[in-house]
Amino acid sequence: MQTTLIPTDLLKKSDKILFIAHLALGDFTYLQNFFKAFAEQNPHLKVHLWVDEVRRTADAAQWPHLKKYSLYDWTAACPFFAKVYNQTYSPELYRASIDEARREHYPIVVSLATLRPHLYAGLAREISPQGLVIGMKKKVKFFEPHHLLAYRKLDAAVPPYQASGQEHHISDVYAHWFGQLSGLEVSEAARFPFVEIPPQWRQYAEEKLAAWNFAPRTGKLVFINPYAKTRKRCWPLEHVAALVQAMQARPGWQDACFIVNAVPQELANAREVIGRYGLQRTELFSAEDNFFQLPAVLERCDLIISVETAVMHLANAVHVPVIALMRQKNPEWVPIDRANSTVITAPHRRDWVKAVSVEQVMEAIR
Repeated sequence: MQTTLIPTDLLKKSDKILFIAHLALGDFTYLQNFFKAFAEQNPHLKVHLWVDEVRRTADAAQWPHLKKYSLYDWTAACPFFAKVYNQTYSPELYRASIDEARREHYPIVVSLATLRPHLYAGLAREISPQGLVIGMKKKVKFFEPHHLLAYRKLDAAVPPYQASGQEHHISDVYAHWFGQLSGLEVSEAARFPFVEIPPQWRQYAEEKLAAWNFAPRTGKLVFINPYAKTRKRCWPLEHVAALVQAMQARPGWQDACFIVNAVPQELANAREVIGRYGLQRTELFSAEDNFFQLPAVLERCDLIISVETAVMHLANAVHVPVIALMRQKNPEWVPIDRANSTVITAPHRRDWVKAVSVEQVMEAIR
């Protein structure tokens, strides 16, 4: 019988569990399946989630943006979470959230944090002084003895994932984590991304397309996302404009309509740059009010072209073909639906995504 990190009898008699994670939308696109399966495996448990904000700051000017992080909309709509801690973006709210979590007296706390895991080992133990605390560990360097002290606060650590072959997907890593924790098994088919879009946001997408005169239309609808959290994974707006021009000059795409995605804080700059080109049937979009605005628009498209960020994974979730522009690093993050995904990688390992040319994308479209 498999020995799990969470003892079976403790899991059976516990009424709640807290997972701690620093999550991006791309992470959650795949982790969501495992949280859902874990909740179904343990229907007696209330599953709570701590979403830690790694951009936490004392700068009050940053709080309105951090408070509206779109992941919060998504997790709030997930029925398998009984509680989500999402007020961790300021030092004061972070402390208040810790105090609130301590009052829950969690019998089990699991940290899935891979960045600075020693700090999250301390956080997990602070939240649950007497409970079972499990977390990630990294190899400790000789000048980091304080990391060893932090890891001593863990009752158990999730062993590192060992790939059986040269290629693996990020969902394989997550499957390993949950298998070690509770013996949970999630088939490859069940790891496929999904998103449940509320009806009001589907209605929003219909009205948005109508306002742009994109519905009804004769040509295809193309969504282009050049933005990611880091500059290394972004694609220049000049490339986007050149791609739109090249596609509209190609047979079969002359009547195409284009939606160019921009993160809210870059919307003004994108409007200025794209506006210089006088592109026809091209509109800028940003999910400024709610996360579900994004997948609701994505599912209405015929093709999605995106850099390596959540949009390319959400393309799989809404079953729209995607062309993904990626670096050679982190190949485990390729879209999982290979039949409907075309991956273009930058030529050299050290290259940023901007090294992917417009010609390469056009070749993939052909």
